[in-house]
Amino acid sequence: MSTGDTPRPMTGPLDRVIRDEVHRDILVPAAHASILDTREFQRLRYVKQLATCEFVFPSATHNRFAHSLGAYHLAGRLLTALEEAHPGRIDANDAELVQLAALLHDVGHPPFSHLLETPEVFATFRHHESWGREMLTSEDTEVGVAVRKVLGTQRFERLLALLDGAEEHEGVPIPKVLKEIVSSQLDVDRMDYLVRDQANTGAQIGGFDIDRVMRALRIAPEGGLHVKRWGLPAIEAYLVTRYHMYLQVYFHKVNMLTQTYLVRMLSRARTLAEAGDLTLSPALTSMLLDKDLDASTYASLHDAHVLVELPSWADHDDPALAADATRLLSRRGYHKSLRIRDLTRENVATVKGELATLLSEAGADPEQDLIVAAVRKRGYLPYAQGILLEDGRDVAEHSPIVRALSEAADRVLVFVPEEVRDAAEAFVREQIKPEQASLDRFM
Repeated sequence: MSTGDTPRPMTGPLDRVIRDEVHRDILVPAAHASILDTREFQRLRYVKQLATCEFVFPSATHNRFAHSLGAYHLAGRLLTALEEAHPGRIDANDAELVQLAALLHDVGHPPFSHLLETPEVFATFRHHESWGREMLTSEDTEVGVAVRKVLGTQRFERLLALLDGAEEHEGVPIPKVLKEIVSSQLDVDRMDYLVRDQANTGAQIGGFDIDRVMRALRIAPEGGLHVKRWGLPAIEAYLVTRYHMYLQVYFHKVNMLTQTYLVRMLSRARTLAEAGDLTLSPALTSMLLDKDLDASTYASLHDAHVLVELPSWADHDDPALAADATRLLSRRGYHKSLRIRDLTRENVATVKGELATLLSEAGADPEQDLIVAAVRKRGYLPYAQGILLEDGRDVAEHSPIVRALSEAADRVLVFVPEEVRDAAEAFVREQIKPEQASLDRFM
Protein backbone atom coordinates (compact mmCIF):
# COMPACT_ATOMS: atom_id res chain seq x y z
CA MET A 1 0.00 0.00 0.00
CA SER A 2 1.42 3.39 -0.95
CA THR A 3 1.70 6.16 1.57
CA GLY A 4 -1.09 8.00 -0.18
CA ASP A 5 -3.60 5.21 0.20
CA THR A 6 -6.38 5.65 2.75
CA PRO A 7 -6.50 2.76 5.21
CA ARG A 8 -9.65 0.73 4.90
CA PRO A 9 -11.72 0.88 8.09
CA MET A 10 -12.08 -2.40 9.99
CA THR A 11 -15.63 -3.66 10.02
CA GLY A 12 -17.41 -5.98 12.40
CA PRO A 13 -16.53 -6.96 15.94
CA LEU A 14 -12.98 -7.92 16.84
CA ASP A 15 -11.53 -10.83 18.78
CA ARG A 16 -10.33 -9.83 22.23
CA VAL A 17 -7.30 -10.66 24.31
CA ILE A 18 -8.09 -10.15 27.98
CA ARG A 19 -5.22 -9.93 30.45
CA ASP A 20 -5.81 -12.10 33.50
CA GLU A 21 -3.79 -12.22 36.72
CA VAL A 22 -3.91 -16.04 36.81
CA HIS A 23 -3.93 -17.28 33.21
CA ARG A 24 -2.25 -14.29 31.56
CA ASP A 25 -3.83 -13.83 28.10
CA ILE A 26 -7.36 -15.11 27.56
CA LEU A 27 -8.46 -15.10 23.91
CA VAL A 28 -12.16 -14.43 23.40
CA PRO A 29 -13.45 -14.68 19.80
CA ALA A 30 -15.61 -11.79 18.66
CA ALA A 31 -18.82 -13.83 18.73
CA HIS A 32 -18.25 -14.86 22.33
CA ALA A 33 -17.25 -11.32 23.28
CA SER A 34 -20.78 -10.25 22.42
CA ILE A 35 -21.94 -12.41 25.33
CA LEU A 36 -19.49 -10.72 27.68
CA ASP A 37 -20.96 -7.35 26.77
CA THR A 38 -24.48 -8.16 27.97
CA ARG A 39 -25.64 -6.46 31.14
CA GLU A 40 -26.26 -9.80 32.87
CA PHE A 41 -22.70 -10.98 32.34
CA GLN A 42 -21.19 -7.58 33.16
CA ARG A 43 -23.13 -7.70 36.44
CA LEU A 44 -20.72 -10.40 37.59
CA ARG A 45 -18.06 -7.69 37.95
CA TYR A 46 -20.02 -6.53 40.99
CA VAL A 47 -20.53 -9.94 42.61
CA LYS A 48 -17.63 -10.92 44.85
CA GLN A 49 -16.27 -14.40 44.39
CA LEU A 50 -15.69 -14.97 48.12
CA ALA A 51 -18.45 -12.88 49.72
CA THR A 52 -17.15 -11.62 53.09
CA CYS A 53 -13.73 -13.26 52.88
CA GLU A 54 -12.09 -9.85 52.43
CA PHE A 55 -12.67 -9.21 56.14
CA VAL A 56 -9.97 -11.85 56.72
CA PHE A 57 -7.92 -11.55 53.52
CA PRO A 58 -8.11 -7.90 52.40
CA SER A 59 -7.15 -8.63 48.80
CA ALA A 60 -9.94 -11.20 48.32
CA THR A 61 -12.07 -8.75 46.36
CA HIS A 62 -12.04 -10.59 43.03
CA ASN A 63 -15.32 -11.28 41.30
CA ARG A 64 -17.40 -13.84 39.44
CA PHE A 65 -16.66 -12.10 36.13
CA ALA A 66 -12.96 -12.93 36.28
CA HIS A 67 -13.66 -16.45 37.54
CA SER A 68 -16.12 -17.14 34.71
CA LEU A 69 -13.56 -16.00 32.15
CA GLY A 70 -10.98 -18.23 33.82
CA ALA A 71 -13.25 -21.28 33.66
CA TYR A 72 -13.96 -20.49 30.00
CA HIS A 73 -10.23 -20.31 29.29
CA LEU A 74 -9.45 -23.57 31.09
CA ALA A 75 -12.27 -25.33 29.25
CA GLY A 76 -10.61 -24.32 25.98
CA ARG A 77 -7.22 -25.54 27.17
CA LEU A 78 -8.60 -28.87 28.34
CA LEU A 79 -10.48 -29.38 25.08
CA THR A 80 -7.26 -28.75 23.17
CA ALA A 81 -5.39 -31.28 25.32
CA LEU A 82 -8.10 -33.89 24.81
CA GLU A 83 -8.13 -33.26 21.05
CA GLU A 84 -4.39 -33.92 20.95
CA ALA A 85 -4.86 -37.17 22.87
CA HIS A 86 -8.04 -38.24 21.03
CA PRO A 87 -8.14 -36.57 17.60
CA GLY A 88 -11.70 -36.08 16.37
CA ARG A 89 -13.28 -37.63 19.47
CA ILE A 90 -15.05 -34.41 20.53
CA ASP A 91 -17.21 -32.70 17.94
CA ALA A 92 -16.10 -29.10 17.28
CA ASN A 93 -19.64 -27.77 17.73
CA ASP A 94 -19.90 -29.51 21.10
CA ALA A 95 -16.51 -28.15 22.09
CA GLU A 96 -17.84 -24.61 21.66
CA LEU A 97 -20.86 -25.48 23.80
CA VAL A 98 -18.56 -26.70 26.57
CA GLN A 99 -16.64 -23.44 26.58
CA LEU A 100 -19.82 -21.38 26.69
CA ALA A 101 -21.24 -23.58 29.45
CA ALA A 102 -18.10 -22.86 31.49
CA LEU A 103 -18.43 -19.15 30.73
CA LEU A 104 -22.08 -19.01 31.80
CA HIS A 105 -22.09 -21.46 34.70
CA ASP A 106 -22.19 -18.66 37.31
CA VAL A 107 -24.30 -16.07 35.50
CA GLY A 108 -27.17 -16.69 37.92
CA HIS A 109 -25.24 -16.02 41.13
CA PRO A 110 -26.89 -13.63 43.60
CA PRO A 111 -25.05 -10.78 45.33
CA PHE A 112 -22.22 -12.12 47.51
CA SER A 113 -22.33 -15.41 45.60
CA HIS A 114 -23.33 -18.56 47.50
CA LEU A 115 -23.73 -16.73 50.80
CA LEU A 116 -27.03 -15.05 49.93
CA GLU A 117 -28.34 -18.09 48.09
CA THR A 118 -30.83 -18.69 50.87
CA PRO A 119 -34.55 -18.16 51.62
CA GLU A 120 -33.45 -16.18 54.69
CA VAL A 121 -32.66 -13.37 52.26
CA PHE A 122 -34.56 -13.86 49.02
CA ALA A 123 -38.35 -13.83 49.15
CA THR A 124 -38.21 -15.64 45.81
CA PHE A 125 -35.68 -18.34 46.51
CA ARG A 126 -33.98 -20.32 43.78
CA HIS A 127 -30.53 -21.78 43.44
CA HIS A 128 -28.17 -19.91 41.16
CA GLU A 129 -28.33 -22.66 38.53
CA SER A 130 -32.09 -22.15 38.26
CA TRP A 131 -31.73 -18.38 38.01
CA GLY A 132 -29.02 -18.78 35.40
CA ARG A 133 -31.25 -20.93 33.24
CA GLU A 134 -34.12 -18.49 33.56
CA MET A 135 -31.86 -15.58 32.63
CA LEU A 136 -30.73 -17.45 29.52
CA THR A 137 -34.26 -18.36 28.46
CA SER A 138 -36.00 -15.08 29.34
CA GLU A 139 -37.03 -12.76 26.53
CA ASP A 140 -36.27 -9.81 28.77
CA THR A 141 -32.55 -10.40 29.25
CA GLU A 142 -29.69 -9.57 26.92
CA VAL A 143 -27.57 -12.62 27.61
CA GLY A 144 -30.04 -15.16 26.26
CA VAL A 145 -30.50 -13.14 23.07
CA ALA A 146 -26.73 -12.93 22.59
CA VAL A 147 -26.18 -16.66 23.13
CA ARG A 148 -29.02 -17.61 20.76
CA LYS A 149 -27.54 -15.29 18.14
CA VAL A 150 -24.17 -17.02 18.44
CA LEU A 151 -25.49 -20.58 18.46
CA GLY A 152 -28.85 -20.62 16.74
CA THR A 153 -31.95 -22.10 18.34
CA GLN A 154 -31.08 -25.79 18.11
CA ARG A 155 -27.55 -25.51 19.48
CA PHE A 156 -28.79 -23.10 22.15
CA GLU A 157 -31.21 -25.76 23.37
CA ARG A 158 -28.38 -28.29 23.39
CA LEU A 159 -26.33 -25.88 25.52
CA LEU A 160 -29.18 -25.71 28.04
CA ALA A 161 -29.34 -29.50 28.08
CA LEU A 162 -25.58 -29.64 28.75
CA LEU A 163 -25.93 -27.16 31.62
CA ASP A 164 -28.79 -29.28 32.99
CA GLY A 165 -26.59 -32.39 32.93
CA ALA A 166 -28.91 -34.15 30.47
CA GLU A 167 -27.92 -37.41 28.80
CA GLU A 168 -29.13 -36.33 25.37
CA HIS A 169 -30.86 -33.62 23.39
CA GLU A 170 -33.42 -34.42 20.73
CA GLY A 171 -32.16 -37.97 20.52
CA VAL A 172 -28.50 -36.97 20.13
CA PRO A 173 -26.36 -38.11 23.09
CA ILE A 174 -24.41 -35.56 25.09
CA PRO A 175 -21.06 -37.27 25.75
CA LYS A 176 -20.24 -37.75 29.40
CA VAL A 177 -16.86 -36.07 28.97
CA LEU A 178 -18.53 -32.77 28.06
CA LYS A 179 -20.50 -32.70 31.28
CA GLU A 180 -17.49 -33.66 33.40
CA ILE A 181 -15.42 -30.79 31.99
CA VAL A 182 -18.12 -28.39 33.22
CA SER A 183 -19.27 -30.11 36.40
CA SER A 184 -17.40 -32.85 38.25
CA GLN A 185 -14.87 -33.21 41.04
CA LEU A 186 -12.16 -32.25 38.56
CA ASP A 187 -13.89 -29.61 36.47
CA VAL A 188 -12.63 -26.30 35.12
CA ASP A 189 -14.78 -24.39 37.62
CA ARG A 190 -12.94 -25.93 40.58
CA MET A 191 -9.53 -25.66 38.97
CA ASP A 192 -9.96 -21.96 38.30
CA TYR A 193 -11.41 -20.93 41.64
CA LEU A 194 -8.69 -22.76 43.56
CA VAL A 195 -5.80 -21.03 41.80
CA ARG A 196 -7.65 -17.70 41.65
CA ASP A 197 -8.69 -17.74 45.29
CA GLN A 198 -5.15 -18.65 46.33
CA ALA A 199 -3.75 -15.78 44.30
CA ASN A 200 -6.17 -13.24 45.76
CA THR A 201 -6.06 -14.35 49.39
CA GLY A 202 -2.31 -14.80 49.49
CA ALA A 203 -2.86 -18.27 50.94
CA GLN A 204 0.41 -20.21 50.64
CA ILE A 205 -1.08 -23.64 51.07
CA GLY A 206 -0.14 -26.42 48.74
CA GLY A 207 -0.75 -25.67 45.10
CA PHE A 208 -1.14 -27.89 42.09
CA ASP A 209 0.01 -27.96 38.48
CA ILE A 210 -2.95 -27.33 36.16
CA ASP A 211 -0.88 -28.12 33.07
CA ARG A 212 0.12 -31.53 34.40
CA VAL A 213 -3.44 -32.33 35.47
CA MET A 214 -4.69 -31.55 31.97
CA ARG A 215 -1.91 -33.56 30.29
CA ALA A 216 -2.85 -36.54 32.43
CA LEU A 217 -6.57 -36.50 31.53
CA ARG A 218 -7.97 -38.86 28.94
CA ILE A 219 -11.39 -39.91 27.68
CA ALA A 220 -12.23 -43.27 29.23
CA PRO A 221 -13.82 -46.12 27.25
CA GLU A 222 -17.19 -45.45 28.91
CA GLY A 223 -17.01 -41.82 27.76
CA GLY A 224 -16.07 -39.92 30.90
CA LEU A 225 -12.71 -38.59 32.03
CA HIS A 226 -9.99 -40.62 33.65
CA VAL A 227 -6.42 -39.91 34.73
CA LYS A 228 -3.23 -41.60 33.57
CA ARG A 229 -1.48 -43.45 36.38
CA TRP A 230 1.49 -41.09 36.27
CA GLY A 231 -0.88 -38.17 36.95
CA LEU A 232 -1.91 -39.40 40.41
CA PRO A 233 0.54 -37.11 42.31
CA ALA A 234 -0.91 -34.08 40.48
CA ILE A 235 -4.44 -35.15 41.48
CA GLU A 236 -3.32 -35.62 45.08
CA ALA A 237 -1.85 -32.10 45.09
CA TYR A 238 -5.10 -30.72 43.65
CA LEU A 239 -7.24 -32.42 46.31
CA VAL A 240 -4.90 -31.49 49.18
CA THR A 241 -4.94 -27.87 48.01
CA ARG A 242 -8.72 -27.90 47.87
CA TYR A 243 -8.95 -29.39 51.36
CA HIS A 244 -6.66 -26.78 52.89
CA MET A 245 -8.38 -23.92 51.08
CA TYR A 246 -11.65 -24.96 52.67
CA LEU A 247 -10.10 -25.41 56.08
CA GLN A 248 -7.96 -22.26 56.17
CA VAL A 249 -9.80 -19.83 53.89
CA TYR A 250 -13.44 -20.67 53.15
CA PHE A 251 -14.08 -21.97 56.70
CA HIS A 252 -11.86 -19.45 58.48
CA LYS A 253 -13.54 -18.49 61.75
CA VAL A 254 -13.79 -14.78 60.94
CA ASN A 255 -15.17 -15.53 57.50
CA MET A 256 -17.82 -17.76 59.03
CA LEU A 257 -18.64 -15.04 61.55
CA THR A 258 -18.97 -12.21 59.02
CA GLN A 259 -21.12 -14.41 56.84
CA THR A 260 -23.46 -14.82 59.80
CA TYR A 261 -23.52 -11.05 60.37
CA LEU A 262 -24.42 -10.32 56.74
CA VAL A 263 -27.17 -12.92 56.40
CA ARG A 264 -28.87 -12.11 59.67
CA MET A 265 -28.60 -8.35 58.99
CA LEU A 266 -30.51 -8.81 55.75
CA SER A 267 -32.97 -11.15 57.43
CA ARG A 268 -33.57 -8.52 60.10
CA ALA A 269 -33.99 -5.84 57.43
CA ARG A 270 -36.69 -7.96 55.82
CA THR A 271 -38.53 -8.34 59.15
CA LEU A 272 -38.39 -4.60 59.81
CA ALA A 273 -39.51 -3.75 56.28
CA GLU A 274 -42.48 -6.10 56.53
CA ALA A 275 -43.47 -4.37 59.77
CA GLY A 276 -43.15 -0.93 58.18
CA ASP A 277 -40.14 0.03 60.32
CA LEU A 278 -37.57 0.19 57.53
CA THR A 279 -37.73 1.70 54.07
CA LEU A 280 -35.87 -0.35 51.50
CA SER A 281 -34.36 0.68 48.19
CA PRO A 282 -36.10 -0.69 45.08
CA ALA A 283 -33.30 -3.22 44.64
CA LEU A 284 -33.53 -4.56 48.19
CA THR A 285 -37.32 -4.52 48.02
CA SER A 286 -37.00 -6.89 45.08
CA MET A 287 -34.51 -9.06 46.91
CA LEU A 288 -36.13 -9.24 50.34
CA LEU A 289 -39.85 -8.83 49.69
CA ASP A 290 -40.79 -9.67 46.09
CA LYS A 291 -42.29 -13.17 46.09
CA ASP A 292 -42.57 -13.14 42.29
CA LEU A 293 -39.12 -11.88 41.33
CA ASP A 294 -38.47 -12.12 37.58
CA ALA A 295 -35.20 -12.87 35.85
CA SER A 296 -34.65 -9.37 34.51
CA THR A 297 -35.01 -7.72 37.93
CA TYR A 298 -32.91 -10.43 39.58
CA ALA A 299 -30.19 -9.77 37.02
CA SER A 300 -29.96 -6.14 38.16
CA LEU A 301 -28.95 -7.06 41.74
CA HIS A 302 -25.36 -6.98 42.95
CA ASP A 303 -23.22 -6.48 46.05
CA ALA A 304 -23.31 -2.67 46.01
CA HIS A 305 -27.06 -2.63 46.66
CA VAL A 306 -26.32 -4.12 50.08
CA LEU A 307 -23.08 -2.30 50.86
CA VAL A 308 -24.54 1.16 50.21
CA GLU A 309 -27.06 0.62 53.02
CA LEU A 310 -24.51 -0.10 55.75
CA PRO A 311 -24.00 3.51 56.94
CA SER A 312 -27.70 4.25 57.33
CA TRP A 313 -28.49 0.87 58.86
CA ALA A 314 -25.64 1.34 61.35
CA ASP A 315 -27.56 4.40 62.63
CA HIS A 316 -30.96 2.70 62.71
CA ASP A 317 -32.98 2.56 65.91
CA ASP A 318 -33.24 -1.22 65.77
CA PRO A 319 -30.31 -2.50 67.87
CA ALA A 320 -29.92 -5.83 66.05
CA LEU A 321 -29.81 -4.28 62.58
CA ALA A 322 -27.54 -1.46 63.72
CA ALA A 323 -25.11 -3.77 65.52
CA ASP A 324 -24.47 -6.08 62.56
CA ALA A 325 -24.28 -3.19 60.08
CA THR A 326 -21.76 -1.45 62.33
CA ARG A 327 -19.63 -4.58 62.59
CA LEU A 328 -19.49 -4.97 58.83
CA LEU A 329 -18.90 -1.25 58.29
CA SER A 330 -16.13 -0.74 60.83
CA ARG A 331 -14.84 -4.25 61.59
CA ARG A 332 -15.32 -3.63 65.29
CA GLY A 333 -17.18 -5.38 68.05
CA TYR A 334 -16.74 -8.85 66.62
CA HIS A 335 -17.73 -11.84 68.70
CA LYS A 336 -14.94 -14.19 69.75
CA SER A 337 -14.83 -17.92 69.28
CA LEU A 338 -14.48 -20.33 72.18
CA ARG A 339 -10.91 -21.67 72.14
CA ILE A 340 -11.88 -25.31 72.49
CA ARG A 341 -10.70 -27.98 70.09
CA ASP A 342 -12.87 -30.47 68.28
CA LEU A 343 -16.30 -29.32 69.30
CA THR A 344 -19.12 -31.36 67.77
CA ARG A 345 -22.69 -30.47 66.95
CA GLU A 346 -23.78 -32.83 69.70
CA ASN A 347 -21.48 -31.10 72.23
CA VAL A 348 -22.92 -27.70 71.42
CA ALA A 349 -26.52 -28.92 71.47
CA THR A 350 -25.93 -30.32 74.97
CA VAL A 351 -24.76 -27.02 76.48
CA LYS A 352 -26.44 -24.42 74.30
CA GLY A 353 -29.38 -23.79 76.64
CA GLU A 354 -27.25 -23.35 79.75
CA LEU A 355 -24.74 -21.28 77.81
CA ALA A 356 -27.55 -18.96 76.75
CA THR A 357 -28.51 -18.56 80.39
CA LEU A 358 -24.92 -17.73 81.30
CA LEU A 359 -24.82 -15.01 78.64
CA SER A 360 -28.16 -13.60 79.75
CA GLU A 361 -27.00 -13.36 83.36
CA ALA A 362 -23.90 -11.49 82.14
CA GLY A 363 -26.09 -8.90 80.41
CA ALA A 364 -25.73 -10.23 76.84
CA ASP A 365 -28.59 -11.11 74.50
CA PRO A 366 -28.45 -14.84 73.68
CA GLU A 367 -30.49 -14.28 70.52
CA GLN A 368 -27.79 -12.00 69.12
CA ASP A 369 -24.72 -12.89 71.11
CA LEU A 370 -24.64 -16.67 71.03
CA ILE A 371 -23.60 -17.60 67.50
CA VAL A 372 -23.02 -21.17 66.37
CA ALA A 373 -21.45 -21.75 62.96
CA ALA A 374 -21.13 -25.32 61.77
CA VAL A 375 -20.00 -26.83 58.48
CA ARG A 376 -19.36 -30.39 57.35
CA LYS A 377 -17.01 -30.98 54.46
CA ARG A 378 -15.21 -33.83 52.77
CA GLY A 379 -11.98 -33.13 50.99
CA TYR A 380 -13.02 -35.71 48.44
CA LEU A 381 -16.13 -37.77 47.79
CA PRO A 382 -15.15 -41.08 46.19
CA TYR A 383 -17.26 -43.22 43.90
CA ALA A 384 -20.09 -40.71 43.53
CA GLN A 385 -18.86 -38.98 40.39
CA GLY A 386 -15.36 -39.31 41.72
CA ILE A 387 -12.02 -39.16 39.89
CA LEU A 388 -10.99 -42.37 38.13
CA LEU A 389 -7.58 -43.60 37.06
CA GLU A 390 -7.08 -45.38 33.76
CA ASP A 391 -7.71 -48.79 35.36
CA GLY A 392 -11.27 -47.70 36.14
CA ARG A 393 -10.72 -47.53 39.90
CA ASP A 394 -11.32 -44.45 42.03
CA VAL A 395 -8.23 -42.47 43.06
CA ALA A 396 -9.11 -43.18 46.69
CA GLU A 397 -8.33 -46.85 46.06
CA HIS A 398 -4.82 -45.93 44.92
CA SER A 399 -3.87 -43.17 47.32
CA PRO A 400 -3.84 -43.18 51.14
CA ILE A 401 -3.74 -39.38 50.97
CA VAL A 402 -7.02 -39.25 49.06
CA ARG A 403 -8.57 -41.87 51.36
CA ALA A 404 -7.74 -39.67 54.34
CA LEU A 405 -9.36 -36.69 52.62
CA SER A 406 -12.54 -38.72 52.10
CA GLU A 407 -13.39 -38.66 55.80
CA ALA A 408 -16.11 -36.15 56.67
CA ALA A 409 -14.87 -33.34 58.86
CA ASP A 410 -16.98 -31.08 61.04
CA ARG A 411 -16.00 -27.55 61.95
CA VAL A 412 -18.17 -26.22 64.76
CA LEU A 413 -17.47 -22.80 66.24
CA VAL A 414 -19.23 -21.02 69.07
CA PHE A 415 -18.97 -17.22 69.21
CA VAL A 416 -19.80 -15.03 72.20
CA PRO A 417 -19.00 -11.42 73.24
CA GLU A 418 -15.35 -10.99 74.14
CA GLU A 419 -16.15 -9.91 77.71
CA VAL A 420 -17.86 -13.23 78.53
CA ARG A 421 -15.63 -15.57 76.54
CA ASP A 422 -13.50 -16.70 79.48
CA ALA A 423 -16.55 -17.59 81.56
CA ALA A 424 -18.23 -19.32 78.63
CA GLU A 425 -15.09 -21.33 77.89
CA ALA A 426 -14.74 -22.43 81.49
CA PHE A 427 -18.35 -23.60 81.56
CA VAL A 428 -18.14 -25.54 78.29
CA ARG A 429 -14.87 -27.22 79.26
CA GLU A 430 -16.30 -28.28 82.56
CA GLN A 431 -19.32 -29.79 80.84
CA ILE A 432 -17.86 -31.49 77.78
CA LYS A 433 -14.07 -30.97 77.55
CA PRO A 434 -12.60 -31.39 81.04
CA GLU A 435 -9.31 -32.56 79.53
CA GLN A 436 -8.92 -29.07 78.08
CA ALA A 437 -9.27 -27.33 81.42
CA SER A 438 -5.87 -25.72 81.03
CA LEU A 439 -5.93 -22.99 78.41
CA ASP A 440 -2.26 -23.41 77.56
CA ARG A 441 -3.05 -26.89 76.17
CA PHE A 442 -4.60 -25.48 73.07
CA MET A 443 -3.34 -21.95 72.68
